[in-house]
Amino acid sequence: MRIVTFEKSDQTIRSGVLLATDLVVDMYEATNGILPEKLIDFLEQSEQNMQSASQLLLLTAEDRGVYPLHDVTLLAPLPAPKSFRDFYAFEQHVKSARENRGLQMIPEWYQLPVFYFSNHLAIKGPEENIPLPNDCNWLDYELEVACVIGKQGRNISAAEADNYIFGYCILNDWSARDLQRKEMKVGLGPAKGKDFATSIGPWIITKDEMENCRSGKAFDVSMKAKVNGVLLSEGNMKDIFYSFAEMIERASAGVTLYPGEIIGSGTVGTGCILELGTEVHRWLQPGDVIELEIDKLGVLKNTIVND
Repeated sequence: MRIVTFEKSDQTIRSGVLLATDLVVDMYEATNGILPEKLIDFLEQSEQNMQSASQLLLLTAEDRGVYPLHDVTLLAPLPAPKSFRDFYAFEQHVKSARENRGLQMIPEWYQLPVFYFSNHLAIKGPEENIPLPNDCNWLDYELEVACVIGKQGRNISAAEADNYIFGYCILNDWSARDLQRKEMKVGLGPAKGKDFATSIGPWIITKDEMENCRSGKAFDVSMKAKVNGVLLSEGNMKDIFYSFAEMIERASAGVTLYPGEIIGSGTVGTGCILELGTEVHRWLQPGDVIELEIDKLGVLKNTIVND
């Protein structure tokens, strides 16, 4: 099931299900209010609500609460998550990005998955413009996958962690590399180099839809990034070093995770300009169109603009 948040022509914003026939179902309207208007509320009782939502897959264009996709605007599927942790889980990215800065690999990286918190209130959706941050000359994209937590838990073992995942989506962890470089010399961060925008979407695919692609610690799905139509990045989620289960185990150690929190994978190998090098592509500028594409997860497209 593909879960979306969308705006209707009357400016009403609702969560819904995207059907294969390019129709969108307003979950609240189609169930006469049984399902909530917002996905964040849906996730509070995700297992129970999914049983009701599964019936919506049978609806047609003639049914109540069903709209043509071209008549609505897709927004970030989870516009205001409860938190956003971003991990550093692809070995190739870590190695290459450090080599480009003349740095050796960190032995501690192999000992445990690490993450930072970013701004969960700066979430952007598909087709949304991304303002170039003030004083930033080195704007970068980052090609990532995110999982959405669908059940509360604490001290979750990796063996049980899949039970706490609701679904997956594309994530673009926009980075102001020049701001990031300065602040991380102090020994904290990333923070200001990341807090201006994070894009997710165009939908969240429920975890059951991914099982037929399972490979190793993740899934055999192609990951690509284009800038102005030119393919720059190409990787595969199956190459991940730390699984989302291992990330969840780490994140929940001594801490309660709640439905509606987002966990990012970190950048796939070749998945950003920092790693590729500016001889391959300059830093992003206003007018640039960035498209991230992942099998089954769709295409997440954004345009850079002046703030």
